[in-house]
Amino acid sequence: MLIGELAARTGMTKDGIRFYEKVGLVRGRRLSNGYRDFPPETVPWLAYVRTAQALGFSLAEIARHGEELLDAPDSAAALSGLLADKIRLIDARMAELATLRAELEQRVGTGCPLRAEAGQAG
Repeated sequence: MLIGELAARTGMTKDGIRFYEKVGLVRGRRLSNGYRDFPPETVPWLAYVRTAQALGFSLAEIARHGEELLDAPDSAAALSGLLADKIRLIDARMAELATLRAELEQRVGTGCPLRAEAGQAG
C-alpha cells in the first residue's frame, strides 16, 4: 500500500511514517515511479509501535525487541518479560525521583537551594 493509504489507515502522518522508515522501524520498497509501497502487515505493526510508545518504550527499545517478539514462539511470554523489565526500570526511576524529591524538600525555605539547612557554610 502507498504511504498515503498507510497514513489514513493508521492515523499517522506521512512524515511520521517516513521518520519510522528512516530509523528502521518500518520497511517499504520503492516502486518504479519512486513511491513507497508498504506491506499490509505494516498497519498492525504501527499500532504496536504506537502502543509501545504510549507504555513508555523508546523507539530504540521497540526496534531492538520488535523483531525478537515477532519471531518468538510464544510472543505473549516474551512480551510479558519485556513488560516486567520495564516495570523494574520504572520502579528504580521512581525510587531515584523520591530521593531527589526528599533532597529538594530539605532545601525549601533555606534561602539557598544548594543548602540543606539554613545557616550551613557553603
